[in-house]
Amino acid sequence: MGAIELIKSDLFRYAGTTSSKAFIKTYVKEAGFRFSVAFRLVNAGGGGVLKLFGIILWKLRNHQQIQILRKTKIGYGLYIGHGGPVVINPTAVIGNNCNLSQFVTIGAIDGDAAEIGDNVYIGPNCCLIEHVRIGDNVTIGAGSVVTHDIPDNATAAGNYAKVLNYNRPGKYVENRWDEAYN
Repeated sequence: MGAIELIKSDLFRYAGTTSSKAFIKTYVKEAGFRFSVAFRLVNAGGGGVLKLFGIILWKLRNHQQIQILRKTKIGYGLYIGHGGPVVINPTAVIGNNCNLSQFVTIGAIDGDAAEIGDNVYIGPNCCLIEHVRIGDNVTIGAGSVVTHDIPDNATAAGNYAKVLNYNRPGKYVENRWDEAYN
């Protein structure tokens, strides 16, 4: 996917549409979306005007609220709730259609950080520590500290997080983007 398609996928997650009007409204209103636009453009392949515009937006972004480095691997349909603050280790891998709530930290002291699957909701004040694998269609409840892998289709919460059930996992991931929309 190119930068424009990735921006459209992120916009769809926020607004449920990819119209120009929705872009302007969402860009003005949502700090998380503004970050996504800068992130997608600064990582645009091949250079050109889009990449240059991305570099400018990247330099102007608020470094204190969302700390995700350019080299972090993030799939399509990123949603950052409440504009952060969010801190992500650059070795983390974030799948498609993921929600990152406020005060989420994904870190590692020794080695790689978490690998997060598709359609994952990470609630407010969560910490994912070291190289844990979060499966597809997972919900991680608010305030959880994740130190072990969470399987597909699970809802987990707690300190330390444990699987609570397999009822309607990922239910908070709304407006999911599908590559077929392109």
